[in-house]
Amino acid sequence: MTTDSDIIRSSLSASAAFSELYDRHATAIHRFVSRRAGSDVADDVMSETFLVAFERRRDYDLERGTALPWLYGIASTLLRKHARTEARAWHGLNADHASHVSVDAFSEADGRADAHRAMEHLGHALRKMHARDRETLLLYAWADLDYDGIAQALNIPVGTVRSRLNRARRLLRASTQHDTTLRLEGAPWTS
Repeated sequence: MTTDSDIIRSSLSASAAFSELYDRHATAIHRFVSRRAGSDVADDVMSETFLVAFERRRDYDLERGTALPWLYGIASTLLRKHARTEARAWHGLNADHASHVSVDAFSEADGRADAHRAMEHLGHALRKMHARDRETLLLYAWADLDYDGIAQALNIPVGTVRSRLNRARRLLRASTQHDTTLRLEGAPWTS
């Protein structure tokens, strides 16, 4: 089977070969971006991810067999760029754009009240989390990358990945424990 490195190497002399990399990984990148920013922006960010990857393919470490962590890293960078643009829009720099920003996936959850409350608490915990820890957690949970893949995607040591995931898990655990305590305190039988 042809590795991603083989495809990228071939694309250096025959640029059309790069389309095979797109065919292999576009769905995974689209799914990851869609979970992070909603389906409204997923097509654009996914396309831009492969455009950036194509433009930077000469910088790719051909010793790596799979390019997926590299692509997730590019997508994560573009998502941060999108979030900054969105934040500027919400602060009035581009009011028209802000009126068209999609509702976050958390607010789309309209199931049972407990599920909605849990999602709100998790969303709050994620927003409260340092951006680096949140990015690491989402690459682990939503992109299904292992520690080495996350290290490659974010260009950080594996030990840093472990530290960030540990902090993120502690914050999420504390958030869910807090949510359980609030529900028990508000229950009719505790009065």
